[in-house]
Amino acid sequence: MQLLPAIDLRGGRCVRLYQGSYDAETVYSDDPVSQAQLFADAGASWLHVVDLDAARTGDQVNLPVIAAIADAVDVSVQASGGVRSLAAAAALAEAGATRVVIGTAAVENPELVAQVAARQSVAVGLDARGRDVATHGWEQGGGGDLLELAAHFESSGAEAVIATEISRDGTLSGPDTEGLATVLACTGLAVIASGGVGTLEDLTALTAIGAPSRRLAGVIVGRALYEGRFTVEQALETLDR
Repeated sequence: MQLLPAIDLRGGRCVRLYQGSYDAETVYSDDPVSQAQLFADAGASWLHVVDLDAARTGDQVNLPVIAAIADAVDVSVQASGGVRSLAAAAALAEAGATRVVIGTAAVENPELVAQVAARQSVAVGLDARGRDVATHGWEQGGGGDLLELAAHFESSGAEAVIATEISRDGTLSGPDTEGLATVLACTGLAVIASGGVGTLEDLTALTAIGAPSRRLAGVIVGRALYEGRFTVEQALETLDR
């Protein structure tokens, strides 16, 4: 399993939201580039960078910050937020993103995923409360059924699906292992887990999902790293066992 430390950008700063609420924001750094370098220096081979402003409005205001991060680190950057057109996806690739994530637009315009996949590496971000997928920075529900969408995108050309349980995001309360197991079982795509990781034991639980037939491809971790619940090095060691 890959570890993807999260760098969530809002107004050029590195923040985390609680259960996806823009009114429950914690600022962890005014220098996202330095934070990215710390994660990379600790051994992370991927970073998950989210433009929260773009996720909400579609305006890629943090694109220069994403470009600066990609330029500063010699690791793969997965970029998300506001990818609602071929041009937006291309802009992230030009900024140095290894892979882009399409969320809202994948739900509203599924054909866009295949169009982007024909040009560059892409993942589908499915953020849900239970099985109800949310869009537009998690502010609108009713986007469809999580499992049906995960299965649908199997033939889209996407490399992976990122499954986020919104109710657990930023809570440190543990991942939705049962829900993730269901997603893994319903799609042939690589599945990356997101939301709720608070301990090394949570990471161990994620490695057991689907074993021995098929495991999760990765896990996105944010608040637990920022608040020192464990280090990148400890997480990598746990995932490699």
